[in-house]
Amino acid sequence: MNLPEVTRQASPWVRESGPHGDVVLSSRVRLARNVAGFPFTNRASDVQRQELLNACRESIFQSPLAERLIWVDLLESSKQDRQILYERHLISRQHSHGQVPRGVVLATDESFAIMINEEDHLRIQVIKAGLQLDDVYAKADQIDDLLESRLEPAYSAKLGYLTACPTNVGTGIRVSVMLHLPGLKITGEIEKVRRAARELNLAIRGFYGEGTEAVGDFFQISNQTTLGRTEREILRDFQEGVIPQIIEYEHNARHALAERRSTLLEDRLQRAYGLLTHARLLSSEEAACLLSYLRLGVGMGCIPGVELTTINELFVLIQPAHLQRIAREKFTGDERREFRARFVRERLSGPPSN
Repeated sequence: MNLPEVTRQASPWVRESGPHGDVVLSSRVRLARNVAGFPFTNRASDVQRQELLNACRESIFQSPLAERLIWVDLLESSKQDRQILYERHLISRQHSHGQVPRGVVLATDESFAIMINEEDHLRIQVIKAGLQLDDVYAKADQIDDLLESRLEPAYSAKLGYLTACPTNVGTGIRVSVMLHLPGLKITGEIEKVRRAARELNLAIRGFYGEGTEAVGDFFQISNQTTLGRTEREILRDFQEGVIPQIIEYEHNARHALAERRSTLLEDRLQRAYGLLTHARLLSSEEAACLLSYLRLGVGMGCIPGVELTTINELFVLIQPAHLQRIAREKFTGDERREFRARFVRERLSGPPSN
């Protein structure tokens, strides 16, 4: 089993606070690519999928990237290992649950991942803390160039990169920004975000992407189409348009709460801190809701002594597979809630124990 042992820490990018980190948790770019001469994953036989898997793995590990890579064969991995990768935002739900030959190549610092035999032959993903889309795209483009020097892409001079889903045809790029928007949620103005997204043909998804809910008031904003637009045009819409606008909306909502509903706000923030530091049982849903209020309070400077990065970590580490790996035992429902509550209390009271 090549998956590195999960410790009491989340991925390195989660433990950082990048630009606009009070609102922007992460920036991510995914590139969908397919290899010429192979049918798309959903049309291929298992023999063809295995041949593609072997060819991609060999090419990647013969590249200059190889020195800091980890290979995980998802067909041979345990359910818990696959769930941990999903909880760490390193693979998609579809890739975690698939039953075909498939794998993922991970950077040792988890800054990028290359999924093989997901919806497309290759999904190159790069992620960083805060609003750093230019840096994220530059890294994804570098990895893409290295792979194209070894694997001929399925490409049309008229359409661009050919993909299994028509909405990815063209550049094959998916730009995503994860935003923490509790101010807009509390004031009931989250519709501003949905309206702005609709006008720009963007998708709003939950904490774990497509088909998931906005856990802890986190919303993932991403482009829906790639055909007919360059990567730079799509990035510019995010970097200079919709994301700064949403950040401003959120800051305005927080300012309004502090000015007009200060007692209500302080009560919610302090209740959240009190419950997180004293509760004996916590479900994942309740913990995420309370951590969202705590993150809001820390971001507004209302709750001293707690770091944003600590809260960011907890959003990942309180997930079921992580808790089970940390505890090294199987839980019943009540046991998991008890362990989660104790783990949160320990992390909020000081540095983690070894």
